[in-house]
Amino acid sequence: MVYLDYSATTPVNEEVLDSFCKATKTFIGNANSLHTLGIKSKKMIDRATKQIASLLQVKENELIYTSGSSEANNLAIKGICFKYQNRGKHIITTQLEHSSILEPLEYLKTLGFTVDYVSVTKDGRVDLEHLKKLMREDTILVTIASVSSELGIEQPIKEIAEIVKKYPKCFFHSDMTQSIGKIEIPLSYVDLASFSAHKFYGIKGIGCLVKKEKIELLPLIHGGESTSIYRSGTPALPLIVSLAKALRLAFTNLNQKIEYVTVLKQHLISELKKNPDIIINSTDYSIPYIVNFSVTKVKPETLLHALEQYEIYISTKSACSSHSKESKAVFALTHDQERSSHSLRVSISALTTKKEIDYFIEKLNLCLEKLMLR
Repeated sequence: MVYLDYSATTPVNEEVLDSFCKATKTFIGNANSLHTLGIKSKKMIDRATKQIASLLQVKENELIYTSGSSEANNLAIKGICFKYQNRGKHIITTQLEHSSILEPLEYLKTLGFTVDYVSVTKDGRVDLEHLKKLMREDTILVTIASVSSELGIEQPIKEIAEIVKKYPKCFFHSDMTQSIGKIEIPLSYVDLASFSAHKFYGIKGIGCLVKKEKIELLPLIHGGESTSIYRSGTPALPLIVSLAKALRLAFTNLNQKIEYVTVLKQHLISELKKNPDIIINSTDYSIPYIVNFSVTKVKPETLLHALEQYEIYISTKSACSSHSKESKAVFALTHDQERSSHSLRVSISALTTKKEIDYFIEKLNLCLEKLMLR
């Protein structure tokens, strides 16, 4: 099997799974309970929280555990907008965002909020001058992902933050799902950041919203205090412990992993470019882990399933939006309907080998040759 869909989800690291199982068996008490078992569980969560906060260089009380990035994004967007709507109802984002950003914004439009989409340059980066023009006194939220899930384009978060800070009533949220655990990016530039463990070999079902301590949110889930007043529910101790382990392992030798994947990506793109029917959509600002390309002569779903016959697994777009006909992100970048409706994403990792890339290229060319003869 050749797995090239790491940006959708990663396989669970055995050490992470082991931590989850040990925590499940050892700490059976509810961390909110006052008896001895509950107190032991609470101490274990506090230990894991301290480790996560240290790795991310944030405060422990700035971590809100969620079921994943989608919930964290919804909590950030709705939590800010409902809490601070007296300041204004204007929001700014991009068309490159994940569906868990764009769909909550569509919902907020029905409640009287207005949303502007900042343009991107030919390289896929936010047009900073356009962002300056869009900013208003009633802008309460700017939400821009640090890295596009489909194109892998890294945004100038520091420069965006400097623009937003000139408007003290506005908050800056960044979906960092595709960057945390993969590249080095300071959280100090943003007010809120979302991420999920299953993007860096953790277990599905645990994510986090980092929220600066002075910011308040209206919770999505009410029902009493848990690990945070902003998210009720029985604390998921085994998942929290596993998140701490996954994050620590992801940060270990991070620069070496980046260097390895960078070389691998360069080889992949070099091989893809040899086929005249393949158009590369990712830009020079795309992180090493994601390569997006289009083949306009073949339906992406057809090619995806053709590769499956060789046990090669890639994706057409972000997994959460894979049922839509075209990629909004690719269209925002290319302004090309054909390319946006025929885009494919290959996402690699430090586990990927050159042998796997070469096998993928061989079978990709073979599939394209067969499909174009039909």
